[in-house]
Amino acid sequence: MRIAIGADHAGYDLKREVGALLTRLGHEWTDFGPATLDPEDDYPDVAQQVARAVAGGEVDRGILICGTGIGMCITANKVRGVRAALCGDTFSARSSREHNNANVLCLGARVLGQGLADDIVRAWLETAYSGAVRHQRRVDKIAALEKEC
Repeated sequence: MRIAIGADHAGYDLKREVGALLTRLGHEWTDFGPATLDPEDDYPDVAQQVARAVAGGEVDRGILICGTGIGMCITANKVRGVRAALCGDTFSARSSREHNNANVLCLGARVLGQGLADDIVRAWLETAYSGAVRHQRRVDKIAALEKEC
């Protein structure tokens, strides 16, 4: 799977760890930054780059990391075609894929420990979208709303 990954200064260290996990799992991934730890790295800049890569089909999915994951999630969801989910547990990670077909995972580096973050990423990557009629109907309604706005 091709995955885009990005962070702000608060998510820098966790991004590096998640990238190492992706490598161990055999995924191809692209680092959208930051390349160094710099407090001037703002989450909206990285989030929009990753979200556009996902929406444009350059990658299959994206992972965004900031202090809480909230800012990244809000920003990524502004991009048409992105369904970003902020997940703090494996149940939510699996549900975001199975029910909502989430294509961007957002994590909070100041909220999660490394072990839990790894478990969330694994669960999110390993879970397929169910495609159940009720779930597709809801995803279609989200897409229709995007076209209106």
